Amino acid sequence: MDEFLRPFEFEFFRNGLVVATIAGALCGMIGVYVVLRGMSYIGHGLSHAIFGGFAASSLMGINLFVGAGLWGLASALLINRVTRRRSIGSDAAIGVITTASFALGLALIQLFGSPGQNPDAVLFGNVLGVSIVDVWVVVGVTTFAAVVVFTQYRPLLFSTFDPEVAAASGVKTGRMDSLLMLVLALSILATMNVMGVTLIAAGVVIPAVVARMLTHSFARMLPLATGIGAFCGFTGMIASYHLNVASGPAIVLTGGLLFSIVYLGTAKHRIRSPEKHLAHI
Repeated sequence: MDEFLRPFEFEFFRNGLVVATIAGALCGMIGVYVVLRGMSYIGHGLSHAIFGGFAASSLMGINLFVGAGLWGLASALLINRVTRRRSIGSDAAIGVITTASFALGLALIQLFGSPGQNPDAVLFGNVLGVSIVDVWVVVGVTTFAAVVVFTQYRPLLFSTFDPEVAAASGVKTGRMDSLLMLVLALSILATMNVMGVTLIAAGVVIPAVVARMLTHSFARMLPLATGIGAFCGFTGMIASYHLNVASGPAIVLTGGLLFSIVYLGTAKHRIRSPEKHLAHI
């Protein structure tokens, strides 16, 4: 027991544990909408786009959160606009825009270096860099996301399952999409220190996918995915210390293990289509 509790003696670990748990819950909650919209790749893409913003912000001496956040939001809105106005699938738009942004970030760092934060920490996560400020940032973003989901519950739900009918019914689907992209971009930015931009996508997708295998009710899927994300963040952080691996991989591997267990356990009763169960939302 003493060995298990030993990491709690360190302030950086306590801060990292709080951030990982809350960030896991945040990613799980937002991931529900991402997964049900068939846009799981966007979490991966936006995280890479934000890396481009990180590189540009470091070179210009701009605050990382502000610079990379604005860059990520601009990328998300651009993806949304390209997808809506042209005959280009969302996956193709994500691939082109975000990969180009990531490549730009790598090129800037190779050409001019990174005078600010270590780029490896941004890429793969660095629990040693988690401070009390990061804790409050994640708490703030999570609170904002929860308020958005609570106040816009039905418009977001309607536009997720049937955007065409939602638009015909008066729902401003474009505004809902932009709002979701804003929350997702902020969520990715707030969790970079723990997960790293290369692994955040898994933190967004895995809890929602596991929850989807456990229930056909959207009303239950949302809190379930939130709880699963928090569990993966908490357990993964503890495992990262005792196994001496980075926090990001440990959290993702925890989620992957949970996915495998649930997948095998629900093989005979797997739900096939969320659209068939709208009466249960």
